[in-house]
Amino acid sequence: MSLAALREALLDHGGTLADALGPPPAAATGRAGPADAADAGAGAPQLAAGGPRTGGRGRDYELLLEMILEGSLLHYGAPRLVRCADPDLALLLGDQLYALGLARLAELGDLDAVAELADLISLLAQASAAGDPWLADAIWQAGAAAIGWGATPAHAAAKALARSGDVGAAQALTGARDAVLAAAGGPPS
Repeated sequence: MSLAALREALLDHGGTLADALGPPPAAATGRAGPADAADAGAGAPQLAAGGPRTGGRGRDYELLLEMILEGSLLHYGAPRLVRCADPDLALLLGDQLYALGLARLAELGDLDAVAELADLISLLAQASAAGDPWLADAIWQAGAAAIGWGATPAHAAAKALARSGDVGAAQALTGARDAVLAAAGGPPS
């Protein structure tokens, strides 16, 4: 559902984003970890959308997180839908996707998730600057769990480790995500 819905939403939005859409992408790879920065965050929108905090609005959360993921891929990786040869325009389109996703989230009234996504976006910039796609993926996955199930003290501590550049940050973020999902009986199916 996600990429097709994202494509449709961007076509409906119009403008440069719609003009920059490439053909629909192939199916997800299903790899366990990122092979490169383009894989970072794969599945995070679906993970968050399956959590109890979405209150029956999982499709809305999934779409807005796909917008933010595509925006991050325009900044730091290989986008799945938006094609742009000009790196400066790609950054602007990425910023526009961030804004579109965050605006949709604000319309849902979920200020905790807005704050979580602000942290996620800033931590992704830091992981990209460090050239660490594993950390970027851990940031996405832990952020998705916090959005879908709620943040925990372990999650906050793991984000602090990431901010400080600690080498154990990715492992701590993954552990925080796994603990939240285990307490809930596992990830959504």
